[in-house]
Amino acid sequence: MQNVLDYYELMGVERDTSIDDIKKVYRRLARQYHPDLNPKNKAAEEKFKEIGEAYQVLSNSTSRVQYDQFGRDSNPNEFQDRPTGQLPRQQEPSDNYDRGGYISIDAVDFGSFTYFNRFFDQLVGLGCSKKKGSGSTAPATRPRNNFRPGTTKTSYVVTSRTNHRDMEARLTISLFKAYSGGYERIRLSDGRSLEVNLPPAITTDQRLYFKGLGLGGGDLYLKITVEPHPFWKLVGIDIHCRLPITPSEAVLGGAVEVPTLKGSMKMSLPPGVKSGQRLRLASLGYLDDNGRRGDMVVELQIVVPRNPSSQERELYEKLRERETCTPRASLPVLAEVPL
Repeated sequence: MQNVLDYYELMGVERDTSIDDIKKVYRRLARQYHPDLNPKNKAAEEKFKEIGEAYQVLSNSTSRVQYDQFGRDSNPNEFQDRPTGQLPRQQEPSDNYDRGGYISIDAVDFGSFTYFNRFFDQLVGLGCSKKKGSGSTAPATRPRNNFRPGTTKTSYVVTSRTNHRDMEARLTISLFKAYSGGYERIRLSDGRSLEVNLPPAITTDQRLYFKGLGLGGGDLYLKITVEPHPFWKLVGIDIHCRLPITPSEAVLGGAVEVPTLKGSMKMSLPPGVKSGQRLRLASLGYLDDNGRRGDMVVELQIVVPRNPSSQERELYEKLRERETCTPRASLPVLAEVPL
């Protein structure tokens, strides 16, 4: 089966790579080749589809065993050990089945498949196959008890391929969910309620692709809208925010608490900061296509108390009597103002 894609090579993993590590590799590759990040790039779009197919097969223990047995490294000649070069399947004859309960290898064009799932469906008689002695294609007769190796007869539900239809839906999520990713439940227009696993670092107008979640096994495309947040704002791959501080914090400096998308963190203020001054918290922003993480940019805002207590007012009076700062002494217009 040399024409079937080598899913391990495609994802750059070894054959004994764990499913958890395969998921990590898939998330990285999906971001790299996502159509929204590669507009009008047909090669990236095709790569994105191939990666999705590889992930669907290799992330499931049952389909992975099937792929290892019948996929890229298998050889149709190995099936010749079976009686008359056939695979055991079921007991009902059809165009591709004989009375002995075997599927004929001659009925399957092994060299015409790129995706393993399509090859396997053809192998078990679920797709369209060439009739012997005919150059045309016709739907193969489905046996009564279709099932794939490694599953029970009741666990595999065959859907009609003619009813496959892609779907597009819209999903609005919070900035926190867009930043961290994770599972989100959605309701589709056909009434289905699904739980989808969102990748991290999603942006508004990004389209996410979910294979097989459309109508009749078609694909699902989710167009994302990220709700604006009153405190955090995404600028490129950096997260911006405005942090209010007191006059004493501005003068004396010290540690202050900063809310981030990863939780509350302490930031050290240098003494004598100004209102509007920006400080950076490294690696708390979004991930880019190369895996580099942006920063959190904190703009300081000095907030003066509107209604100070009597004790605070007394302290400010004493401070005014003793302060040495004269901020208006250097104004360039003072020399031009008549006395």
